[in-house]
Amino acid sequence: MAIKTYEEMNALELDILKEIGSIGGGNAATALSSMLNAKVNMAVPEVQILGFNEALSHLGDPEELVAAIFVEMSGELGGIMLFILTKEFSDEVLHRMLGKDCPDFLAMEEIDSSVLMEIGNIVISSYITAMASLVNMSVELSVPQLAVNMLGGIMSVPIAMMGQHSDRIMMITGNFMIDEKALNSNMLLLPDVESLNVLMKKLGVE
Repeated sequence: MAIKTYEEMNALELDILKEIGSIGGGNAATALSSMLNAKVNMAVPEVQILGFNEALSHLGDPEELVAAIFVEMSGELGGIMLFILTKEFSDEVLHRMLGKDCPDFLAMEEIDSSVLMEIGNIVISSYITAMASLVNMSVELSVPQLAVNMLGGIMSVPIAMMGQHSDRIMMITGNFMIDEKALNSNMLLLPDVESLNVLMKKLGVE
């Protein structure tokens, strides 16, 4: 039976999304590992259905300055993919790629933002490609956009877009570990309800 809201999803469906998120995250970690020439793992993803304020609190301090790579998904799989980069994560990436730490996000040079954009683009593409291939769904990705803002400001965009249909959002989240060091960065997959119905039907879960 098709769902109309995220809250209608049962435990089996949530477990399936968690497994799909693990496969997408594993593929993203492999791509990042190749770029950084380092061992990269992704923590077991969480699948949560949260109110907007809960979602923001779960991700960290709303006033923390972060960078984020934002991509819209369309086709059979619709929604938003967001890669939130903390200063800690960006320092590690830029140090490995350029031999330097990340300056203040608001004072980044063009080469710094280009590297972060490229990292985000490859990681998101790898994640979505693996997921779409697994369930045989067609998906198109918009041109990635890099934004720097407080975490609350970054999250206001997906909340506004997804909030047209619900006062809650579904997040599939996971953190990366680089050479066994846990770095606070988050991959957020926010699928729309229509896509979840298509996905479950393709997997024979109805």
